[in-house]
Amino acid sequence: MHALFLASALLVGCLLAVQASVNLQLNKAVGTPYGASTLQLGVATALLALLAAAVGAIGAIRLAPGVPFWHLLGGLASPLYITSGILLFPRLGALAAAGLFVTGQMFASLGLDLFGLLGIARRPLSVGIVLGALAVLAGITVIIRGQRPAQTPPTAGPATGGGSGAPGRGGTATATAPAATATAVRRTRGLGQSGWILLGIVAGAVLPVQGAVNAALRKDVHEPVTTAMISFIVATIAIAVVLLVLLATRRTPRPQLGGLRTMPWWGWLGGACAAAYVTATFTLIPTIGAATTVALTVTGQQVASAVIDNYGFLRLPRRPLTAPRLSGLALLIVGSVLVQLT
Repeated sequence: MHALFLASALLVGCLLAVQASVNLQLNKAVGTPYGASTLQLGVATALLALLAAAVGAIGAIRLAPGVPFWHLLGGLASPLYITSGILLFPRLGALAAAGLFVTGQMFASLGLDLFGLLGIARRPLSVGIVLGALAVLAGITVIIRGQRPAQTPPTAGPATGGGSGAPGRGGTATATAPAATATAVRRTRGLGQSGWILLGIVAGAVLPVQGAVNAALRKDVHEPVTTAMISFIVATIAIAVVLLVLLATRRTPRPQLGGLRTMPWWGWLGGACAAAYVTATFTLIPTIGAATTVALTVTGQQVASAVIDNYGFLRLPRRPLTAPRLSGLALLIVGSVLVQLT
């Protein structure tokens, strides 16, 4: 049974990489990353509400008005992380983006542990933690420096399916992939790669903070599924407000829901992945421990991102796993394990 829990932690880490990848299809269909994030978070909220009702835990939401205000703010991390994934995956690739997220996660986790912030038990600095942090830094540096231009799949005619670079129903997404990729590259150069790198690190750093805040909320409402549902309600409201402000100031296009009809069915899976990840982590941490859960989910996230990049799965441009990138991946995994388990 313990082995099953360990495998589950690896699997939900893989779901984080899949979530960010499939959200790109939602973004293409809607035409704005903020609209896509709003839809994705809304789907996750609905799924968690159904799950909470099914297990008889939805009544715990009545306790929410009485909790300290900051216990409700964990959900603010989700729209930042999800929107960052939509923006970064086509620009930097799945492995580099996930590596930046992991780097932010590791150093934010260290900050929480070493200083005992947000109710986290204080943890002394050790040689293993220092070596792990250095390995994570070296790993993401090697991956970023080893980046090569993406290999865009060749244009093909209409077909069915959702495999590696193959067009889905309607056949339009792949036909426009070269233009979309070229546009992403131009934007990356125009804004400066350092800005995207900083965004990735910050987006990763908010996840441990979210976990600490949600842990405090769980103590208030006592139900992990209801805790996740409340967190996603806050997240959905937050990104919806951002979307409305950006629409009012004409900083983002109006969402186009017509494109959802031709989006591959798996484009909707981002919400399910998010709901599964949050629910699984709440379940696994009391069983196998927080350090083991984080180490395994981070490892699963990195390995899945490397596979998606190498083979161009989920219609992402293919970025072969070269020797430097493989070395960087190994350093990230070793560093993550050292930080969490020493």
